[in-house]
Amino acid sequence: MIRIAIVDDHAIVRAGLRQYFSEQVGLRVTGEAANGREALELVRQGDIDVLLMDLSMPEHGGVDALAAIKARAPDLPVLILSGFPEAHYATTLLKQGASGYLNKECDPEEIVKAIHTVHRGRKYISTAVAELLAAGLDPTAQKLPHEQLSERELQVFLRLARGETIGHMAEGMSLSVKTVSTYRTRVMEKMNLQSNSDLTYYALKNGLIQ
Repeated sequence: MIRIAIVDDHAIVRAGLRQYFSEQVGLRVTGEAANGREALELVRQGDIDVLLMDLSMPEHGGVDALAAIKARAPDLPVLILSGFPEAHYATTLLKQGASGYLNKECDPEEIVKAIHTVHRGRKYISTAVAELLAAGLDPTAQKLPHEQLSERELQVFLRLARGETIGHMAEGMSLSVKTVSTYRTRVMEKMNLQSNSDLTYYALKNGLIQ
């Protein structure tokens, strides 16, 4: 029996997935969470074999949550199920420890297949993600500015893009204000942007935030 935790801020999505999994042999939902903080608490409690998590959530979104979860439970498979197209996040999150990335428009059967795959300790790579990874091996392929950011820089970038203050970020990420300010400077330099509003515009234009 594979024990699954569902992390999504929409109750109707969690209910739909819970109902679907209840109809599948060998799957059982043992926990639900509406944001990254609640997800981390589920991880602390244990009783999970696979974590199925959305990206776009209030209070500690999926990018931040993935880093915290992998630090707490490095061997726990985290499968990302997101409304964002694979091109926006898939390769970055796989490099940061996610076991797989699925778009919410995929067939439910593919989610079940992915859960079984990551539970066996393997990465689940969809056809779309495989093409992205292959393109990343091409030395002539040009990376988007946000794809050049480190894990921490990406976290800071997304929080700034959503309008979060440096002080609030420092508290939420357990960093000093000076450290967060340094990350902000690096983000601006790497992305060749001038202001927080530029970051927000870029994130909205590229579908990184809603």
